[in-house]
Amino acid sequence: MPVNYVTPAADQLYAVAGVRLGTAEAGIRKANRRDLTLIELSAGSRAAGVFTQNRFCAAPVHVCRQHLASGDIRALVINTGIANAGTGEPGMQAARLTCQAAARILDVAAAQVLPFSTGVIMEPLPVDRLAAGLPACQSALVSDGWFAAAHAIMTTDTVAKAASLRTTIAGQEVTITGIAKGAGMIKPNMATMLGFVATDAAVSQALLERLAKEVADESFNCISVDGDTSTNDSFIVIATGKGRARFDSIDAPGWGEFKAAVTDVARQLAQAIVRDGEGATKFIEIAVAGARSKDEAKAVGYAVAHSPLVKTAFFASDPNLGRILGAIGNAWGNDPALCDLDVGKVKVWLGNGENEVLVAENGGRAASYREEDGAAAMKPAEIVVRVDLGRGAAKAKVWTCDFSYDYVKINADYRS
Repeated sequence: MPVNYVTPAADQLYAVAGVRLGTAEAGIRKANRRDLTLIELSAGSRAAGVFTQNRFCAAPVHVCRQHLASGDIRALVINTGIANAGTGEPGMQAARLTCQAAARILDVAAAQVLPFSTGVIMEPLPVDRLAAGLPACQSALVSDGWFAAAHAIMTTDTVAKAASLRTTIAGQEVTITGIAKGAGMIKPNMATMLGFVATDAAVSQALLERLAKEVADESFNCISVDGDTSTNDSFIVIATGKGRARFDSIDAPGWGEFKAAVTDVARQLAQAIVRDGEGATKFIEIAVAGARSKDEAKAVGYAVAHSPLVKTAFFASDPNLGRILGAIGNAWGNDPALCDLDVGKVKVWLGNGENEVLVAENGGRAASYREEDGAAAMKPAEIVVRVDLGRGAAKAKVWTCDFSYDYVKINADYRS
């Protein structure tokens, strides 16, 4: 079960003018489950995305990059079950055929379609089944299809992830709705496994591309379940322009509020992925301050978040604090020019809100620390690890989860 997360109800996910969604059972890998999603965008919509940096990136990632570069996007096709990664040229052909099949039924160009796949790597995508399922997706297209789509893009997720808000910015009503999937193979090097956020605001293409990158860096690029970057990571931001809000530059009235709102939706989705991490029993925020740069702060946060020893200690509520210090000290690698951290200035706290406990200072255990206080701080389902490096003014947050017995069980049996 996810840690303190419940999927919003269907009526809590606002329709975005210019977006329709439909799902179907295509039998991509397993029968009797909705595994295919079609998202139709109105003419004039703009899209921008960021993708995995994994060198074995999936065929649909290559095709998405090509099609986004060409401009006008009218549709997205998402399948689960098979990732279409590690599939060579046949995989590229399957991704292209996916776009062609969607283009035919929507009467658009294949280059106006973005394909996305998630699931098992190194298995061929049954594009014939996918194509056969698209007409059912088209028949099911509705503007309030976000709830169904959030469920249809799941793989090992135990719950669907969605977020939505409607707000007034610079005197104009703006709607933002998004969905995401992911529970394992999560350490994005751009975004999450799959994430889609749409708004009815009009945003210039250059600004939308900047927005996608900056929002990802403040949300999906701040999470880790297991430290593995997926071959299929994709995060897409869509602006249909069907609302009255207009943003052509960062100086446009309300741009800061709009960016914050999109980031809020993306952050909710990103944190939902961690809360639903495979086998997770705890949600952990690692807040690093006192760093020389934001990149350094994030590197320290990820060093703690990725450590299996730290994560298993949190699962057991065992305040084995040397594991946290060891992870912090390893964040700079083995380059002597970089490893100049003065450990005597580092402070570490554990806690949840008002129950924060100082556990380390002056290069070792805090004088005031008691073992029972550390154990109590590690028991709640939500925990904050706060680190002050004492060497600068930069800060960052990273979100992760613990490692339980179930993480091994889920991944050992992933293909069965």
